[in-house]
Amino acid sequence: MHIEPETDAPEIKTLTSSVIYKDPWMRLRRDEIERADGSQGTYAVVERDNFALIIPAENGGFYLVEEFRYPLGRRCWSFPQGSFPDGQDGTPEELACAELAQETGLRAERLIRLGALSASHGSSNQYGQHWLATGLTQGEPELEPEEQGLRHAWVTRAEFEAMIRDTRIADDSTVAAYGLLLMAERRGEITLP
Repeated sequence: MHIEPETDAPEIKTLTSSVIYKDPWMRLRRDEIERADGSQGTYAVVERDNFALIIPAENGGFYLVEEFRYPLGRRCWSFPQGSFPDGQDGTPEELACAELAQETGLRAERLIRLGALSASHGSSNQYGQHWLATGLTQGEPELEPEEQGLRHAWVTRAEFEAMIRDTRIADDSTVAAYGLLLMAERRGEITLP
């Protein structure tokens, strides 16, 4: 079966839209909508700024960050990732470099873009730009107040995959980024150090 690309014609029309919650990290919007068949309803949309996710690779493994994730009620590991602080802006590459340095202290000699993916296409407009960082040098992390208790560590690829299986890594963006990395390796576009 071959799947044809979709057209850009919207199948749902927005009748009214209102922001019902807003803080520096997100906005929650409630839309009154009309579907293609004429039926009406509501749709809640979480608006968030796009983010960068970085795979810091070195010596056959990866650097990960671990922090307490309040919605899950536990600490989890993931690749470094984040958005510009409210009111700041820059290129996707600048964001990737800033997040890597902020969370791990690492600086990358090379950044390779792996792709962009929707973070939660059923409820949010947010996309993540996924990057591979190599040629790493260690510096001091510059954690934000919200990142108290964040730590980073290097793991082998085998340990990384075990962490996905046993849910120490529960972040879907981290797993998706690893999928993009595997595809780039399979196509021969990159070879990890």
